[in-house]
Amino acid sequence: MAQQIREHMEVLGSDGQHVGVVDKIEGEESIKLTKSDPKSDGMHHYIPMDWVDHVDAHVHLKKSSHDARREWKPGAN
Repeated sequence: MAQQIREHMEVLGSDGQHVGVVDKIEGEESIKLTKSDPKSDGMHHYIPMDWVDHVDAHVHLKKSSHDARREWKPGAN
């Protein structure tokens, strides 16, 4: 599934709400989100690939947007 994920794709929670925008794939395990997104608080955040439910024009997560933002891992600025 990681090969289907591209830079600048929108990431959506299971509730259809915006979580972030893909900056890049980190290794085979994490998606790095852009720090320029308004939801990011000016920081990169990482979400595990195993949260991904499916990919079409967007990256759809198994978690709600609220849960994803609560559990994502912050990265360096």
